Amino acid sequence: MSLSNRSVAIGNYDAQTGDEVVTFRKRRLAARLVAVRRALLWAPLLLVLAGCGATAHVASSTRPPSDAPSCHAGLVRAGSANVAVAAVVRSSAKAYRRPGKKPFARFGRLNVNRFPSFFRVLGTVRGPDCAARWFRVQLPIKPNGVTGYVRANAVDTGPVRSRVVVDLSSKRLTLFRSGRRVFSTSVAVGSSATPTPTGRYYVNQRLIPQDPGGPYGPAAIGISAYSTVLTGWTQGGPIAIHGTNEPWSIGHAVSNGCIRVHNPALRRLYGVTPAGTPVVIRR
Repeated sequence: MSLSNRSVAIGNYDAQTGDEVVTFRKRRLAARLVAVRRALLWAPLLLVLAGCGATAHVASSTRPPSDAPSCHAGLVRAGSANVAVAAVVRSSAKAYRRPGKKPFARFGRLNVNRFPSFFRVLGTVRGPDCAARWFRVQLPIKPNGVTGYVRANAVDTGPVRSRVVVDLSSKRLTLFRSGRRVFSTSVAVGSSATPTPTGRYYVNQRLIPQDPGGPYGPAAIGISAYSTVLTGWTQGGPIAIHGTNEPWSIGHAVSNGCIRVHNPALRRLYGVTPAGTPVVIRR
């Protein structure tokens, strides 16, 4: 199957949704990501989602805005109840169980789908001068929810004000912005044989399927979760929130683990969930 090379441009403002498109604090890094964007315009991408299997490509802005954490020595919590913190890898990063110990995972500037590598920042380790030395982060690898430490100079960070909550029992997704409920919509979730994994995750990639009228609709929002049963799937069975060409399935437990949304709602959701957005999936 051929791959589409059409891409959504990166900018500072989305006139369609009226939402800000996040930008970096550091000029040299912003220039680097412009180069990344140009490369992504031509980089083919193949993502097989758990319960999915679409041919897709990278889309939309990948850049978090500047981060201004409070100054405290030692390990301090990152973000707040209404604002999360995202980190994007500059060129490469290693994850450690403890700062300075042997690394257990490595990440390049781009992930396997050629989307910039993102982490969710949970805490900041600051030195006596209050400069950030390490970040405690959630990682987009198995097992679900695994955390580690990355060196502060390996990433750039910024706030994310969106949050998604998926309730499996009610089969409902709710979007919050700066703590305020924005909208809620009915969804399809995993079946009893291939359940949607519960837990706290984050958006780690944003994709556009080649066929917007296909089984995944106009877009897919990849999250840092994996199916706990479809371990033999490509890339370990990653989970996503995506559209559908089977609207009858919405409101039912029928998927292989992915979260299906009506296409109009998916378009709206896609416009306001940048990489780093927390995603809570609960029963």
